[in-house]
Amino acid sequence: MDRFTRQTILPGFGTAAQQKLKLSRVLVVGVGGLGCPILLYLAAAGVGTIGIVDGDMVSLSNLNRQVIFGEGDLGMNKAETAAHFLKAKYSDIKINCIPEFLTTQNIKVILSQYDLIIDGSDNFPTRYLVNDACVLLGKPLVFGAVYQNEGQVAILNGNGQNSINYRDIFPDPPTAYEIPNCNETGVLGVLPGIIGTLQAAEAIKFLTGYGETLVDKMLFYNLLSHQSYTMELSQNPDSRKGIPSSIEALEVTDYAIICGDGDSIDWEEAFDLLGKFAGGTLIDVREADEYPKLKGYPYQSVPLDLLDEKHQEWLNSELILLFCQSGVRSLKAVKILEKHFPGKKIHSISGGIEAPDSPIYN
Repeated sequence: MDRFTRQTILPGFGTAAQQKLKLSRVLVVGVGGLGCPILLYLAAAGVGTIGIVDGDMVSLSNLNRQVIFGEGDLGMNKAETAAHFLKAKYSDIKINCIPEFLTTQNIKVILSQYDLIIDGSDNFPTRYLVNDACVLLGKPLVFGAVYQNEGQVAILNGNGQNSINYRDIFPDPPTAYEIPNCNETGVLGVLPGIIGTLQAAEAIKFLTGYGETLVDKMLFYNLLSHQSYTMELSQNPDSRKGIPSSIEALEVTDYAIICGDGDSIDWEEAFDLLGKFAGGTLIDVREADEYPKLKGYPYQSVPLDLLDEKHQEWLNSELILLFCQSGVRSLKAVKILEKHFPGKKIHSISGGIEAPDSPIYN
């Protein structure tokens, strides 16, 4: 008896399906509340090669839902920590660790190596980037998302040329001021656990041909009532207009500010301005336990929800530059401070600490 016996004796699954899993190559984007259960169940099921891509670090506030990590992992890279954890559990699968964020420059090389992509990301620039790359590279994509007490799961781009993609459902990216995140809306850790497990189940079914999958369908789940329903998805004739025409065009598309506006500048521009304005202030609007930290540069740490209360501290600053994890909260911070300081130079740093030009990579 081997560790897959309970799967191979399942009617309709068998050794043929198990062999398909062994030969499959799956990439998991993001090791967060969704990515953790996805990885646990893909590895347990015997997917032969699993890629893990994430440049983020483990924070204390992650631990209610990111069940691979514990207190001893704080400040560690998520992809490396998850890879080490899974390698210690299972010797019969291959784990590829990619401890960096997906960008327009690396996404082609990374995605091209895998049969199936699973999106466990938690921000819209990454979702649109992954979707567009999957369409251009012809890769099926298992999508999942959560908001407060609700979750969604679908298999996109899984039906050849006639497939539904993320832009068929959401053709227009939201503005930064419309984007909620777990830091602002909250989430019970069990919800991403449920949705991530459903994503893993759909991946296993899709790879093996077992059962009916959510190809071109979306499952909606409500944690409070346990009600769920499935909706058939249809193509939006305008969806392709937002997708770059080629991988080469994608590589020069700025997804970091796809949900931003004119208040954003990049890190190079930010440091140029700080060099010109002696009274300039750099502010990190993330929570205190979020990683990675910016090192080698003077800055203040003031969480977004405290900006209103502390705004007088920057009354004499000629320039205020704000950054966060991905550039979403810092855009909201710009609007908060602009109410108090109309006419002052206030900018968000595009892409935040995760931006490809961030000092943490240089």
